[in-house]
Amino acid sequence: MTGYHPNISPVTAGLRCACPRCSRGKLFKGFLDVAERCDACGLDFSKVDSGDGPAVFLIFILNFLIVPMALWVSMSVDWPLWLHAIVWSVVVTGLTLGMLRPAKALVIAQQYRFRRSELESGE
Repeated sequence: MTGYHPNISPVTAGLRCACPRCSRGKLFKGFLDVAERCDACGLDFSKVDSGDGPAVFLIFILNFLIVPMALWVSMSVDWPLWLHAIVWSVVVTGLTLGMLRPAKALVIAQQYRFRRSELESGE
């Protein structure tokens, strides 16, 4: 589809989980399933592939944030070990699930920004 498309920030598109070209259409059709096309501008999403990048980024970021916090809490309070296991498992799982979708959208938006000609070819 031809026409003017504003230069959308990858961070904005990623946080909104929106199309990286127009920022109006939805990027996902399910929780992590990427739609086939943008319903607003018609951009074909079949060529985008985030791979394992978002999960790897989240592993590093969350470990950097959560492990020191868990160590500080374990030295400050006298919880049994099983309670630490439950609390920190829930915290890490919740943060991972909450951040995985925007992280995947951000990686796709970055991919669009730096490989725009490849992703728009054939439209």
